[in-house]
Amino acid sequence: MFKPNEMFEEFQKNVQELIAKSPAADIEKNVKAFMAQGFAKMDLVTREEFDIQRALVDSLRNRVEQLEAAVAVLEEKDKA
Repeated sequence: MFKPNEMFEEFQKNVQELIAKSPAADIEKNVKAFMAQGFAKMDLVTREEFDIQRALVDSLRNRVEQLEAAVAVLEEKDKA
């Protein structure tokens, strides 16, 4: 007689084999290929790439604010 874990593992193995031999496996492969092709056309970026660009933009924004403040000080000196 099977132990509960062995019975579950055997059932899972049988289901995986059944799915692998069924048209569902082909459908899954086709859907994955279709989605990959669609995503490739979208020019998507990874989260890591997005975070790097966001950090760069934040850094540039801070630098622009500093330069604007420096320009404002120089303009005030020029008026005086």
